[in-house]
Amino acid sequence: MIEVETMAAALRVTVRRAFWGVAIAIRERPALFSTAAVATFVLSVALPPLVLSVARTPVDYFTVNPWLRRLPEYAASPHVPWGQKLEKLPDLALFWFSADSPMGGTEWGFAVDVRDVARMIGTSLLVGAYFALWARARALDILGMGARLGRRGGVVGAVVSVVGLSTGPCSVMGCGAPVLPVVGLAFVGLSSTTLAALSSLSTVATAAVVLGLGGGVAFLGWRTGSASALTARRTNLSARGAAP
Repeated sequence: MIEVETMAAALRVTVRRAFWGVAIAIRERPALFSTAAVATFVLSVALPPLVLSVARTPVDYFTVNPWLRRLPEYAASPHVPWGQKLEKLPDLALFWFSADSPMGGTEWGFAVDVRDVARMIGTSLLVGAYFALWARARALDILGMGARLGRRGGVVGAVVSVVGLSTGPCSVMGCGAPVLPVVGLAFVGLSSTTLAALSSLSTVATAAVVLGLGGGVAFLGWRTGSASALTARRTNLSARGAAP
């Protein structure tokens, strides 16, 4: 029982130290945090249609879901159970891009729903926090192997988010199943088996990247949240300033 309580107390201290490190890094470098987060989010939305426009057909249509104006009425309706409302909300498309096919119909489509926006915002905040933490770790001379690996992980996370690996575009011949990653729509002639594999891979890869990026943020938050690290850095700076 005592060992369990000791482990729980140690875990609380570790979590508190990690959160403290993240909070300090964001507070010290709000411009870096905001710039990285906003840039990641904007590119996550804008880059996939650009890739598809270059690889397939230039985008010629953009719209915000006109049904959104009825969302408050739908949410307040007593005739629809709350369970059904909450079940449909994550799949609600907010806006989409598309390109018409020269043969008629839709060549490709790129839709962003509530789930996509939540993922983009979460990943963007992680990327912003990561770069603020890395800058603070560098200032504190915490640049060991773990920090270097973490930096590469942060860059990979930002790139994956920007490319839109797990976003929800429509299928190659129009807005139907299966839902594919952008990289699948960028190529012509892929078999249905390959496209299905890409769809599954995108989901797994995105989850792995987000978990890895979150782990990197937690690790650097823990490293930079140490009061001893701050004391050591200030001591080193004082010693350098006092040196003849």
